[in-house]
Amino acid sequence: MQWHLKSKTKKTGKKLNKHAKKFRMQKGRDYLPAKVGKGKVKEKRVMGGSSKFIVLSAETANVLNKGKYQKSKILGVSDNPANSQFVRRNIVTKGAIINTELGTARVTSRPGQTGVINAVFMEQSPADTKRTGKQKK
Repeated sequence: MQWHLKSKTKKTGKKLNKHAKKFRMQKGRDYLPAKVGKGKVKEKRVMGGSSKFIVLSAETANVLNKGKYQKSKILGVSDNPANSQFVRRNIVTKGAIINTELGTARVTSRPGQTGVINAVFMEQSPADTKRTGKQKK
């Protein structure tokens, strides 16, 4: 469990006195990674009685291609700047590069906060076509 509280010490190292007790609203929540697999979403009650939807696993993504969203099957994660280990474990976060049936796409939504995976289609650069020898249509 994580707490979103002020530091107990100053920059100099001096100890600060506690001015209030902990409140439930200051509590964080455990990280639940969104994986590639059969779709599974968890509902979480948040402050004010609202609810957030947390993606635990997903098999499709809404990919923006030429101004229109298309639902596309996720094949895997090819790159993730947040953590290189997420690629091996097929964990999807905001900014991750995923392989879909349409091609490669960059995730623009936060799956742990919004409950969906939205992505933007990435055009293949000339350098990529030289490396792979294939050209996108």
